[in-house]
Amino acid sequence: MDIEQFRKAGYAAVDAICDYYQTLSERPVKAQVQPGYLLDKLPKEAPAQGEPFHEIAAAFQNDILPGITHWQSPQFFAYFPANSTFEGMIADLYAASVSNPGFNWICSPACTELEQVVVDWVAKMLGLGPSFWTSSGVGGGVIMGSASEAALTAAMAARERSLRRLAGHEHAAENGQIEVPDEIRQKYGQKLVIYGSTQTHSLGSKAAIMLGLPFRAIPVSAEDGYSLRGDAVRKAMEADVADGLVPFLVIATVGTTSSGAVDRISEIGEVLKDFPTTFLHVDAAWAGVAYALPEYRELLRLSELNEYVDSFATNLHKWGLTTFDCTLLYVRDRQDLTQTFDVTPAFLRSKEADAGEVIDYRNWQIALGRRFRSLKIWFVLRSYGVEGFQRHLERGISQCKQLAEAVRQSTTFELVTKPSLALLVFRLSPSSRSDLTNDTLNVLNQRLHDRLNARYDVFLTQTVLHSVETNIFCIRFAMGGVRTTFEDVQATWSIVEAEGEEVLKDWDERSVE
Repeated sequence: MDIEQFRKAGYAAVDAICDYYQTLSERPVKAQVQPGYLLDKLPKEAPAQGEPFHEIAAAFQNDILPGITHWQSPQFFAYFPANSTFEGMIADLYAASVSNPGFNWICSPACTELEQVVVDWVAKMLGLGPSFWTSSGVGGGVIMGSASEAALTAAMAARERSLRRLAGHEHAAENGQIEVPDEIRQKYGQKLVIYGSTQTHSLGSKAAIMLGLPFRAIPVSAEDGYSLRGDAVRKAMEADVADGLVPFLVIATVGTTSSGAVDRISEIGEVLKDFPTTFLHVDAAWAGVAYALPEYRELLRLSELNEYVDSFATNLHKWGLTTFDCTLLYVRDRQDLTQTFDVTPAFLRSKEADAGEVIDYRNWQIALGRRFRSLKIWFVLRSYGVEGFQRHLERGISQCKQLAEAVRQSTTFELVTKPSLALLVFRLSPSSRSDLTNDTLNVLNQRLHDRLNARYDVFLTQTVLHSVETNIFCIRFAMGGVRTTFEDVQATWSIVEAEGEEVLKDWDERSVE
């Protein structure tokens, strides 16, 4: 493809994308295909000869698009929003046009320096303290692909910091590396423990698996709003220490996946003062962007985060208007990362890095290469501004409040937890049926979810809230889409109500039989 062919194909692609978005609300939310549809349809080998590009573009429309679940649909309420904006799409195109691996400042200075600019823009927009600003020269932010990647990165940094402390070391001298003695690694390496709660995202367990270490899922209570409490953390850690184990990482959550719970950060932080080998990471993958709204900072424990937390991650590609993928990981002390990931052979050295004049972000992450993701944030924040970003968040929260009121007035459904920003967790629970036990309600709600899941015009996801009291099967309604209106919310809720009535009717008929 030459330049003129690219120009023609590019114009056609933009037209097709615009047509797609103009018809998005008319399309079913979920893909109407069966497993293996594309495997059966496409050739088993790549073509021997190149094909005309217009045929390839047509195949995307005919073969690929039918198998796409439309996350940008205004009727998409599953998982969490995965906001994509035209600004982010254009930024991705520009980033692809100057494609480079970005592992060193010299690879493309703008890639590194724009990242330093925008992570500080976001830090200040969210109210993160100066300790987390890259301009501080001590802490700072780095852009990654996912919250799971950020959690694993934090876990690796926490492990190395813990081992350094066990060896009696804290920080390196000027840009120097501290090697953990082999005897310390052998003595303690397999005794380290990660902690979270039964509501912590699976990223905690996955990080533990990747490191070959145990993950302690500490039970939480419905009475505490499913939040992880300090006393429970202390109890678990003291038991492990008594068994000769070493606590090295706690993953607290601001906005859990199942219910939007916010863990008690200050309580956990105070406990960790007695366990100095332990690192505190906060996963705020979905809810973290809501720190941009000052009126929600107390609810989300921002001041506690600024005081106690070692690292913090949030996804702009969820509720934050930035096309996937775009996770921001902030650290209070960048040496926690560089002491773990700085491996610099001669062919990666540069005079700017040797002089300490630049950041080489490869030393802040697991991978060597990296994408030019900062361009998306730059385009989005310049286009929306902080106020536009805030209005977007406020719209999702407002829709959630309105739906919550409708559920409260219902005699068929109930809220399982308090509304959390733009997330509502509910279940079928008719107020007139005192004969229905929790186990029965779990069965009924599983059937309701099955009925909803069989439809293509709605998409909600299930969860189970595990607590010390009981387990509750419930359904999540996650708002926050860029194009979602409250009319879209109402239309989906009407379907939920109708399917709920059918579940109860079927249950009663079977009971009579």
